[in-house]
Amino acid sequence: MRSLGRDAIAILPAAPVRIRNGDIEYAYRQDSYFHYLTGFAEPEAVAVLAPGRAQGEYLLFVRDRDHEREDWDGPRAGPEGAVDDYGADDAFPIADIDEILFGLMEGRPKIYYTMGINEEFDPRVLGWVNALRVEARHGTCAPQEIAALSHLIDDLRLFKSRGELAALRRAAEITVGGHRRAMRCTRPGVTEYEIAAELGHEFQRHNAVHAYHPVIGGGANACILHYRNNDQVLRDGGLLLVDAGCEFDCYAADVTRTFPIGGRFTPAQRAVYEVVLRAQAAAIDKARPGNDWNDPHEAAVRTITHGLVEIGLLKGRPARLIKEGAYREFFGHRTGHWLGLDVHDVGDYKVGGEWRLLEPGMVITVEPGIYVRPSPKVPKEFWNIGVRIEDDLWIGAAGPEVLTSALEKDPDAVERLVQSS
Repeated sequence: MRSLGRDAIAILPAAPVRIRNGDIEYAYRQDSYFHYLTGFAEPEAVAVLAPGRAQGEYLLFVRDRDHEREDWDGPRAGPEGAVDDYGADDAFPIADIDEILFGLMEGRPKIYYTMGINEEFDPRVLGWVNALRVEARHGTCAPQEIAALSHLIDDLRLFKSRGELAALRRAAEITVGGHRRAMRCTRPGVTEYEIAAELGHEFQRHNAVHAYHPVIGGGANACILHYRNNDQVLRDGGLLLVDAGCEFDCYAADVTRTFPIGGRFTPAQRAVYEVVLRAQAAAIDKARPGNDWNDPHEAAVRTITHGLVEIGLLKGRPARLIKEGAYREFFGHRTGHWLGLDVHDVGDYKVGGEWRLLEPGMVITVEPGIYVRPSPKVPKEFWNIGVRIEDDLWIGAAGPEVLTSALEKDPDAVERLVQSS
């Protein structure tokens, strides 16, 4: 509210309910911005911030209690619960929003509201603004500007509070358990979707859900970055790449491990794996306050390029190959992203045209990879090797803390875990 200023008002609707098919709804997931400000998990709600309002600055409009509907859909907080349990200064039935919010907007020349996110709610906001502008002919002070609220919140969300970090640690802990379960269940003849089921089981037994559709890519599918089908049989001699993370209390983990389906890496697979592992270590070491966002990526690029030369997949001087971008044939994505309420969390990567400096409190992923697709330029023993190793990091004042460090990634430890199935 200090950022908004006393002459502004901020309006933020909850996520709408979405229909999956027929009259069946998707499982409800609250809008990340709404959750960040309120912690309120119900649909059909609107949060309002009105700095300087004597009767209360933080307001919630929520569904009224309705015992008949609650018998079908579960309990509602109602306006009383919004105050008592969620800390609102005042709360009103959502049915009264047209009358009450119209009055709250009067006299405030600036409205913070992000257009385009909630298409059902956008016309209502514009309707209130236009009605107030009509009233302005009679001396009413009407809003003159609508500014995006999301940009203000994005910078806040970049820096995690202790409560947020606790949720991220728990998401990381559950995700580590899921990946270990997946490794122990992997063997030739199992299908990719069975591994997905093992992950889902581990997540759900800890009151968590998938944060995103998992990538369970065996063999050549490990080279498809956003592989989604997860329907193939795992073959002996191949690798399995598992990119999966749970969401706990709306906060996400995002972890990738790659391991041999038969329990042992081939020499070519281990060679590629060890290059990626070294690249990840180099990138993690650069994830420190004062370094910029691109420093971990550049460290990974240097290590991967040198490694590709060492194992014979690239030829030439590493410095020239980096300058030419030759590594992109095998490593074509960035090394990480922000992490938080969204898997690819909000926040600018550049500020004023320059890479953003890393600061304490930020949370990122580090995920280098090498993907070798069949090519006459590549020795056959390397074909269809796809390796990615991804961990979640909290940037501390003294350096990075790997939130998912408990999950094995040393190649010998990985082999032992898979063989323990």
